[in-house]
Amino acid sequence: MINLTTNYAGLTLRNPLIVSSSGLTDSIDKIGKLEKAGAGAVVLKSLFEEQIKYEAGDLSKHTDYPQAEDYLNYYVRSNSVEQYLKLIENARKSVDIPVIASINCFSATEWVSFAKQIEKAGAHALELNVYFLPLEKDTSSKIYEDVYLKLAAEIRKLISIPVIFKLGQNFTNPVNLIDQLYNRGIQAVVLFNRFYSPDINVDELKVVSSSALSTPEEIRNSLRWVAIVSHFVEKIDIAASTGIHDGKAVIKQLLAGAKAVQVCSVLYKKGPAWLGDMIARVEEWMKKNNYSNPDEFRGKMNYGNIKDPVVFERAQFMKYYSSQH
Repeated sequence: MINLTTNYAGLTLRNPLIVSSSGLTDSIDKIGKLEKAGAGAVVLKSLFEEQIKYEAGDLSKHTDYPQAEDYLNYYVRSNSVEQYLKLIENARKSVDIPVIASINCFSATEWVSFAKQIEKAGAHALELNVYFLPLEKDTSSKIYEDVYLKLAAEIRKLISIPVIFKLGQNFTNPVNLIDQLYNRGIQAVVLFNRFYSPDINVDELKVVSSSALSTPEEIRNSLRWVAIVSHFVEKIDIAASTGIHDGKAVIKQLLAGAKAVQVCSVLYKKGPAWLGDMIARVEEWMKKNNYSNPDEFRGKMNYGNIKDPVVFERAQFMKYYSSQH
């Protein structure tokens, strides 16, 4: 009998498919439909530190009283947080699957106090989407990485629910950073976040946004690093993200060592019901290969469990082409 039950970041999921933070998870109605379609868990649409500050600053432009800015900053922050806390509370009452809160942040400042309120509202876990562009030429990469580590340490002092970091792809040494996060009490990481990326409209000479949705081909980089990190930092849980559009992609990431996968873009394209198709494909493959649960094959193809792990290290086309002769 196939049993897809998965333990991720201290949470018990009925299957390893998590719907990632997005407009798909910003209302009780949508979350209910995702649960019905088969989601193992949901990550709520993020509360943005950047958005809160922007909204407060935008409102302050419409007043002639400079002292009003502090009040407006507090008002917008409080109302944004209040709405978010209600979403958490109502989601907990409405669905049986784990509800993971999300904060999109770029600093370790006063917003950290929000985490305690989120825990009290009933979130099963907190996922942090941390990202900022390293623009200062005189600042070393270590200084930037220390922001992540400081944030991890501060959050762990405040809350007892599991904390998950959703990371970008541009670290010099992801293995070291993830190991340092684990040493500071972080239970899981998501590899990788898909950030806003600019494009240029050559006809209008304007900077525009590129596509917000991933393609199946984008699985390659996360697959590489899931396979590497799951070997070198064994105790931390990994959720794979980006480019996961079908059941085969889920199987690949589990084989690479992921505890769970996050899906989003494909659900925008095909709807929540596609979750059922993905789950069915995983179950069919498991039945065909005589597996009863994901733990029996998870990590079977990671860096430490294949005969020639150097295949995960190859980065140059010449290495690829020379191996074909």
